[in-house]
Amino acid sequence: MFRKFILFIPALMLLGACAEIKLATHTVKKITNTVTKTSKGTYKIGKPYQIKGIWYYPAVNYGYVEKGVASWYGPQFHGKKTANGEIFDMNTVSAAHRTLPMPSIVRVTNLENGRAMNIRVNDRGPFAKNRIIDLSRRAAQLLGFKRAGTALVKVEIIADESRRIAMLAQKDKTFFAKAKREDVSVVKLGSKQKVTTRIHKKPRPQSRITTKFLDHKNDTNVVTLVPIPKTKRIFVQAGAFVYRDLAEKMQKLLDPLGPTRVVEAIIGKRRYFRVQVGPAPNVKQGDELLNQVIASGYPTAKLIVE
Repeated sequence: MFRKFILFIPALMLLGACAEIKLATHTVKKITNTVTKTSKGTYKIGKPYQIKGIWYYPAVNYGYVEKGVASWYGPQFHGKKTANGEIFDMNTVSAAHRTLPMPSIVRVTNLENGRAMNIRVNDRGPFAKNRIIDLSRRAAQLLGFKRAGTALVKVEIIADESRRIAMLAQKDKTFFAKAKREDVSVVKLGSKQKVTTRIHKKPRPQSRITTKFLDHKNDTNVVTLVPIPKTKRIFVQAGAFVYRDLAEKMQKLLDPLGPTRVVEAIIGKRRYFRVQVGPAPNVKQGDELLNQVIASGYPTAKLIVE
């Protein structure tokens, strides 16, 4: 009897070990959701295209700056090809833009919390009329609006860096564009120390994160805290005209929808008169106001932030 009991103990330990291995394997399967395929892409500007009746005109624009609403995308497109042939990985930092060359580097600032970072554009979108840029899930997490779903942002192209990667991409014609999983830093302006969140080479949603002080020379994937305006207003821009009288005619037509205004703007050497409705107190009500303007016969209307 004693001998049988001794034989039973190793068997029990083996069963326990097997169960532990199965549990560990199951856990790894559940928490690992990262694309491991090599992402091969090409430099691309693209031809004009039409989505839901709206025409978009991709072009090189190293002076691009815009304020508006950002959104994010993830599981539905995870592992699929982007517009320039790369493989989209929602766990890495990237962005989709309707017209900028791919790849380009843009500076995205969350106007609600002051977080800003440089992000690489490698896809087309978003095609909702009230969004100006679509970020990967990881980028939305780092900029602090993943839960909210949207954020008021400023998007500005980083001209020198965009020119550099465009030159390299066109020289090689085809380039390996798998996003580097580098350290992600949170930096407070005026501080001598940088708090860095180190991410594993294969990011896992439930992975262990350690924090330490490092000196970053490269600003790729660095989240910086920057000053932001205390007041931000959301308007619906229905149109823009070269002549003020045409803008004022549209303004009168839009008066029934709420407060309207004509704003003068100089772009390059040209003067424009923009017709705007608002302000709306938040993104949700801005969306509703935009839908009303579109339904009134202005399909190219869009949300803007100032």
